[in-house]
Amino acid sequence: MDLMLLANDPSMKNNAFTHCFLALAVTLPMAAYAQLAPETTRAIDAIVVKALEDKSVPSVSIAIVKGGKLAYAQAYGMARIDRELKATPQMRYKIGSNTKQFVAAAMLLLVEEGKLSLDDKIARFLPDLTKANEITVRQLLAHTAGYLDYYPLDYLAPFMEKATTVDAILANWGKRPLSFEPGSKWEYSNTGYAIAGRIIEMASGMPLDVFIRRRITEKLDMLSAVDTSVTRWDDSEPQGYEVAAFGPLRPARAEGKNWVWAAGNLAMTASDLARWDIALMHDAILTRTSRKALSTENLLTGGTGTNYGLGLFVRMTPEGRLRWDHGGEVSGFRSQNTIFPNDDMAIVVLTNGGGGTSDKVTGEIEALLFAPTADPTATLALNKVRALFVQLQAGQPDRSMMSEGLSGHFSDQVVADFTASLEPMGEVESIVETRTNRRGGLVYRFFRIKTAGGTLRVPTYFTPDGKLDQFIVYPR
Repeated sequence: MDLMLLANDPSMKNNAFTHCFLALAVTLPMAAYAQLAPETTRAIDAIVVKALEDKSVPSVSIAIVKGGKLAYAQAYGMARIDRELKATPQMRYKIGSNTKQFVAAAMLLLVEEGKLSLDDKIARFLPDLTKANEITVRQLLAHTAGYLDYYPLDYLAPFMEKATTVDAILANWGKRPLSFEPGSKWEYSNTGYAIAGRIIEMASGMPLDVFIRRRITEKLDMLSAVDTSVTRWDDSEPQGYEVAAFGPLRPARAEGKNWVWAAGNLAMTASDLARWDIALMHDAILTRTSRKALSTENLLTGGTGTNYGLGLFVRMTPEGRLRWDHGGEVSGFRSQNTIFPNDDMAIVVLTNGGGGTSDKVTGEIEALLFAPTADPTATLALNKVRALFVQLQAGQPDRSMMSEGLSGHFSDQVVADFTASLEPMGEVESIVETRTNRRGGLVYRFFRIKTAGGTLRVPTYFTPDGKLDQFIVYPR
């Protein structure tokens, strides 16, 4: 990796985070990112280093999956500011609500064993909760049950600094009136996942953290994964930070024991979360049927979509790419886990600060990884279109550039009509290809041609051997 490219960039001089990155950039074995081209890893590094100029986030840890394998993992910045502890890829971060996909998967493992059904009413396990006879396990995991969220705030309320119990959360928020009739609306609810976690314990006969460890993380060699409800967070791990308005970074106070539990209790390295993404895409833990249940959008009773499966958002990008994703936040930490199952790719971004850095870094890396590749035939195609346009203006088209079909279409009368209408438009001032795709074994290319007399639209098709198979001219 060419570190000097970054070190010599004037915009990055005297940046403490850049110096930290340069010190860390050689810590990961080359094999870990062998699938990404050097220029791609340099571009990713530059994206994260630039993002760390946002002083609300002291460090970022990332992992990239490509072709169903871990392709790159790196950490940048400071895990702890007070003693200048540098972040490394081996450090775990709290992943917050990305825990929910593990809880949903745990429930589906119990479904596979026949110990419960997604359509079971929760009264089978917890009959004292509000409308337990009407609400299903599926609705808990899909955020359509209606239970009031006990942790909707983006800051830590003082009462949540003290320890609580799962029973206390269920007795308080699980017995309040519902926010809506079950299944009629979608509303994010940590309470629903606390209830789901307790059902997993009752159906499996073991604590939630033990079930997830034995049935999921240990099987995937996710050795860094821990449940922060039962594992102490020590001084060798990243400190979570927060800011007040535009003030300096301050150590964030952690939630008291059990407050995040099934709603956000896990911590792990970015690489281990990427291992989960790979397993999810390749049905390594769940059966195909269970994975489909996890990743299929749930509908409301009226048929409206929710963009949410079970523990995962399920949606299409503007480009038509299937994306499963989820964000996570607990006090002082943010995470973003984004999976592109049809592309066998994933992006994991973990931070020990708030704000939108994890989202920003994810978006920019996504744009980089899915940037269209250069088309080596584009220039040749554009030159052919320009040449044929000029030739038609003169009434002398070069038929060697045309397919047999297009040449047959250009009868003497058609050529004469083209010449009579195009010659008065004057010289070509510019020509630009605005889009391309494939259809019927042909390459479609759409051009805009600007002449002295105006701008024209020219949709074309090219055969595999580069001949023009369509050439139509429309006024703008």
